[in-house]
Amino acid sequence: MARGNTIQKEKVAIIGSGNWGTAAARIIGENVTRHPDFHPEVKMWVFEEIIENRALTEIINEQHENIKYLPGFKIPENVIADPDMLNTIRDATILVFVVPHQFLYKVCDQLKGNIHPKAIGISLIKGCDTGETGIRPISTILEEALKIHICTLSGANIANEIAEGKFSETTIGYKIREEGELFKRLFETSYYQVGIIDDVIGVEMCGALKNVVALGAGIVDGLKMGDNSKAAIIRIGLSEMKKFLKMFYKNIKDETFFESCGVADVITSCYGGRNRRVAEAHVTTGKSFEQLEKELLGGQKLQGTLTAKEVCTMISIKGLENEFKLFVAIYRIAFEGLEPKKIFDVIVD
Repeated sequence: MARGNTIQKEKVAIIGSGNWGTAAARIIGENVTRHPDFHPEVKMWVFEEIIENRALTEIINEQHENIKYLPGFKIPENVIADPDMLNTIRDATILVFVVPHQFLYKVCDQLKGNIHPKAIGISLIKGCDTGETGIRPISTILEEALKIHICTLSGANIANEIAEGKFSETTIGYKIREEGELFKRLFETSYYQVGIIDDVIGVEMCGALKNVVALGAGIVDGLKMGDNSKAAIIRIGLSEMKKFLKMFYKNIKDETFFESCGVADVITSCYGGRNRRVAEAHVTTGKSFEQLEKELLGGQKLQGTLTAKEVCTMISIKGLENEFKLFVAIYRIAFEGLEPKKIFDVIVD
């Protein structure tokens, strides 16, 4: 029994099937068979693509491998790929959201009025949205659109390393502890340890803002400025993350910044991951971030530049450019043609 004895078996649906979504599906597919409160079948919504004249969903269901986004790693056979979103979420009481954040509104439009009345969700999406009222966390968008409780998961989680079974940690933010503990059971393994904290927005927004800091680290790498400079980017970036969240959101916990979703995710993103890699290539090749996204990411989206734009829109509206000099410098390099070598000139000005 689960959630106050109201649900016999929690049925999981995963909305998204990229690199991180597929890695998460591997964990979820194994865990639902180990815990009695979960239904053993997991549906995974896949944006249909044609790979070598075959549908990606067909390949996944026959080969049990996402050959485009996570090649070389088997997916449990109880994870079923489905190109029909509504069929994927039919009867699901747990919705795992892991799509690029720029596609979220389309997803919500399709789901409205079609989800299980007892459904709850968890967002693995690292990003945010800018509206007339300011920066809107993904969890807020989901809760308002779908009228369900949303937890968040974020941490130092490079998908391929998790798929390889290398030891990692993550953080789940919750409002209702029972839901946080439920999601901990869904995700935790011997090699993937899960901490939970009563701070949905803090966990989520750390995961979004660290992508901007990682762009700064990649710029430093491209300039070959060394480890001292990268350490400065990490420290300044973490400081601006904390200042931003404390300034714009209520009840952000100091402890959140010392969880995996905070300092650990900043560090790993500044030494690995797509944002650092693309920013380094921007410096060394002179190509635009948009062009490099197409050339280097195999269909994945570069979240850091979008988040930098959204964050700096809010900073500009509030006239706070001098409070967030690193965020502004990265935005100007990405969108206004500022020379990367001037990044520290802007910060110390």
